[in-house]
Formats: sequence, structure tokens, C-alpha cells
Amino acid sequence: MMERSLKNVLVVSFGFLLLFTAYGGLQSLQSSLYSEEGLGVTALSTLYGGVLLSSMFLPPLLIKKFGCKWTIVISMCCYVAFSLGNFYASWYTLIPTSILLGLGAAPLWSAQCTYLTITGNTQAEKVGKVGRDVLNQYFGIFFLIFQSSGVWGNLISSLVFGQMPTQEAIPEEQLLSCGASDCLMAAASTNSTQRPSQMLVYTLLGIYTGSGILAVLLIAMFLEPIKDAQQESEGEKKLPFWSTLLSTLRLLRDKRLCLLGLLPLYSGFEQAFLAGDYTRSYTTCALGIQFVGYVMICFSATNSLCSVLYGSLSQHTGRIALYALGAVTHLSCIIALLLWKPHPHQLAVFFVFSGLWGVADAVWQTQNNALYGVLFEKNKEAAFANYRLWEALGFVIAFGYSTFLCVNIKLYILLGVLSLTMLAYGAVEYLEAKNLARPAASEQTKPAEGAGAETAM
Repeated sequence: MMERSLKNVLVVSFGFLLLFTAYGGLQSLQSSLYSEEGLGVTALSTLYGGVLLSSMFLPPLLIKKFGCKWTIVISMCCYVAFSLGNFYASWYTLIPTSILLGLGAAPLWSAQCTYLTITGNTQAEKVGKVGRDVLNQYFGIFFLIFQSSGVWGNLISSLVFGQMPTQEAIPEEQLLSCGASDCLMAAASTNSTQRPSQMLVYTLLGIYTGSGILAVLLIAMFLEPIKDAQQESEGEKKLPFWSTLLSTLRLLRDKRLCLLGLLPLYSGFEQAFLAGDYTRSYTTCALGIQFVGYVMICFSATNSLCSVLYGSLSQHTGRIALYALGAVTHLSCIIALLLWKPHPHQLAVFFVFSGLWGVADAVWQTQNNALYGVLFEKNKEAAFANYRLWEALGFVIAFGYSTFLCVNIKLYILLGVLSLTMLAYGAVEYLEAKNLARPAASEQTKPAEGAGAETAM
């Protein structure tokens, strides 16, 4: 008999796996499928605009009214609406449904976090363990299952689009305008990359929509609703909305948070580059759309493996070494992407880049969350809301300018933002080291604690 709390964790994890199998595959293909007038990237930009708006005030309101379980169900329906919108892709279907998805995204993740946290803490009390240990275990299970969604969604897309009739080689003159020299002003030429038949697109969307509907049913039928013991004991707090919004904004007075805002901002930029530009200007342009899935699988796989690896590695190396690894990896990728002329003969290189991108992205995903958790122990919720806000802003800006800048300009922007981010991060670490050193003079016990906090990363 599996313990109930673990069963609930697995239900949430597999629900998210089914949902994001569909969404991850769709996101990777938006820029390649709907390149006319930049519809695909504009849809992604408005989507993250919705995330930006909703993360400010929707989550606490919805969770308070419907509870975690039904908030997850309602938000998942917003995701399904987006895959339905893709069946008849136009400005009137994709833009409204992408706004809807964006509005659902923040409550979905907040409810998932809250649900796992409450489940973990309740379970820990029951068996007499430390709350944090059970939480780490539960979140570890969740992310391991959830991360694999990138592999499945992209695998499905490549298998379906692999059914396309064997293609004649991509003409050399088109290859000249792939990669860093791709300026989408020449959007006409990219259409010669044979578009998959409508039949295949519908097949793929059918699979994705079914997967999303399964996710909704799984959560609705098998997830047990939970009550938060802490909230009940504290009595009904009456000012959730304004206090959350204000506490998020109030945190911005913290010098460290202003500097650290660049980390999630850069995280948004680099993920947007991979999903919007690398897929279209490198992979689809030089290899064809049926390779987008395979190339993105390489990213998802290295990303999940490294996420697990960094979790145990950071205890020995500390976070600074990992951030250095991430920065150097991205730096070398950006410079190489500027110089490289993509060509179908160098098939392996397409996978090397997405794999390395995953190695670096895993640093941002794991360490940023841990860093925010450690530095802003007291106001975690507001700090994470802030984090999502900046990251969404990065997505909005990067997908927004995606339509009218050349790829080499985008790479220079990435380079600039990365450099600024690392300077700001260095400054924060310096301030932290000074803060830890200051009390050390007056009392000898403090540095040991500081060292403990550093290794706990």
C-alpha cells in the first residue's frame, strides 16, 4: 500500500507530465510553423505577457477561492484551450488563447508548489522527519518526471513530422541565410522549407490536445483536495491581493533583489532564444522542421540530467563554481553560434549546441531557485513572485523583438545581458560575503553558520 501523500505527489507529477508534453512540443514549433508575419513568436510573446500580469495577483485569489486542486484543474483547461486554438491558427485564435494560457500559468505553478509544500510538511509531521528533507524528496520526484515532458513532446512532433514525404535537399542559397545571418525580413525564403501537410499538423495537435485533456481528467479524478492546516489556524486573512502585490514590490527596495533581477531576466532571454530563434533560424532553416523535436530532446535530456547532478554537486562545489560553469558555457555557445554557418552535413553540431545550452540552462533553473530561497528566507513567496515576474519579462522582450531583429543582433544582446548579469551576481556574492564577515569579528559562532548555509546550496 503506497502512502497517500506519495500517491498524490505522483498524480500531480504525471498530470504535469501529460500537460507539458503537449505544451512543450507546441512551444518549440510555434516559430517554425507560423513564421508568416511572425505570428508564432508574437503568440509566445503575448503568452508570457499574460504570465506577467497573472503572476502579480491571480494565484493567491484563485487558490483561496477554489483550493489547490481545482486551481490546477482550471489552469490546465487554459492550456488545453491553447492547443485547440492551434487547430485554426490565425491572429484571432492564437493570440486570445495564448493570453488565456498565460493567465493560467502562474496560478498553475503556485498551486502545484503550495500543494507539494503542504503535502510534504504534513507527511513530515506524521513520520517525524524534517520538513525540508521530505520537500526536497517530493520536489525531486516531481521535477524528474516533469522534466521528461520535454523529451516526449518533442519526440512525438519529430515522429509525426518524420512522416513527411522524403525531401529534396535544401538549396545552398537558402543555407546562406540560415544561422546568425538570418534576418526575418526575408521571410519569403523560409517558406521554401517544406511545410508539413495540414493533415500531419492536425494529427500532432490531436495527440497534444488528447494529452492535455487526459491531464485534466487525471487531476480531477485522482488528486485528493487538501486543506492547509497553517492557514486555518491563522484565521481568514482578509487582504491577500494588495498585500501580495505590495510585498512583491516592497522587496524591490532590497538592493540584492534589484541586482538579482537580472538572473531570471537573462533566464527568460536565453530560453526564448532557444525556443524561438535556434529552432527556426538554425534547425528548421538548415535541416527541416522534422528535426526540431530531436534537437530539442537533446536540450531536455541534458537539462534534466544536469538538474539532478547539480543538486548533489553544489554541496561540494558551492554555487559560485556552478554559476561560473553556466556563464562560460553560454558565453562559448553564443560566440560559436555567431561564427557558425549551419549546414546539413554537420548534423551532430546542431545537437551539440542544444545539449550545451541545456547544461548551462540547468544551472540557472536549479541555482536561481535555491539562491532566492536562501537569500530571501523570510519573504519566500514575494521573492519567487518577483523571480517569475522578471523571467516572464525576459520572455516577453525576447519573443517581442524576435520578429524584427537579425539573429546576430539577438546573439549580441544575449552576450550583453549575460555579461551584466554576471557582474550583478558577482556584486551580490561580494555583499553577502561582507555581510557574513561582519558579525564574525564580534562573535566567533557566525562564520560556521555561514559556511553551513553555503554548503547547503
